[in-house]
Amino acid sequence: MLVNVEQGAVNPSVGTLLRLSDALGVGLPALVEPPASRTAKLTRNGQGAVLWAGESGGQGVLVAGTEPPDVVELWDWVLAPGERHDSEAHSDGTRELLHVQEGTVTVEVDGDRYDLAPGDALSFHGDAPHAYINSTDASARFSLTVFEPGVGAAHRTETSNA
Repeated sequence: MLVNVEQGAVNPSVGTLLRLSDALGVGLPALVEPPASRTAKLTRNGQGAVLWAGESGGQGVLVAGTEPPDVVELWDWVLAPGERHDSEAHSDGTRELLHVQEGTVTVEVDGDRYDLAPGDALSFHGDAPHAYINSTDASARFSLTVFEPGVGAAHRTETSNA
């Protein structure tokens, strides 16, 4: 898969990118953004990394993130009518905060369903399977913050013991 990604033959899924970032001991933002400096990092409208594209035009855009070991990611999501994004369970301890800006979003977390309207917010454990769903005939937009504590800790431990 890495060779195919490097050659531009495939576009990896968000799940593949997350597994790769965990294996490398870096957060997802470190894989898709230029190296960070100690100065503030400004991401202009339209400059975020599109890491998910739905079949009907929806997008999951990573607009900002911090570096390991405690990674925080800020996402801007748009789900077109009828779109669904299924997410694998993230690393242990991951938390997600979702805030609906426009439309209606249903979030499934480990078998439970939450129907959210504009202005509604949900916090949940992202270390369980979850999905974002727009079952309406209008687009939905939400902000998502993902906190992944200790990203790459297992990798650093293995490296230090080698």
